[in-house]
Amino acid sequence: MNTVETGRSAEEAATNYLVDQGYEILDRNFTYKKVGEIDIVARYNGCLVFVEVRSRYSHVYGSPEASLTPTKLRGVRRTAEAWLTMRKCYGVPCRFDVIAIDYSTGSMKIRHIENAF
Repeated sequence: MNTVETGRSAEEAATNYLVDQGYEILDRNFTYKKVGEIDIVARYNGCLVFVEVRSRYSHVYGSPEASLTPTKLRGVRRTAEAWLTMRKCYGVPCRFDVIAIDYSTGSMKIRHIENAF
């Protein structure tokens, strides 16, 4: 698989995982101008959850969650602000989660990190 296919596969696995956990998926792959992208926007227990999905087939360059850079996090935050503004969601509790999809052991392992940043 190429990187685009790997990313889509990981996002699909993350979406299925969240739905199984009781999350309501509101949006996927929301892009705002050249600022950034949010992989998944969900609602859980009255809280909006902006989810960044990271995946790795090898730990040569670190774990999936270790691949988040300050620049990426800044872009996700600014894109989340745009999502909230566009939908007129004011005063709604929000959090940022990371779902790490790790294929390095030969089988898929999912780690869900709530309030990751």
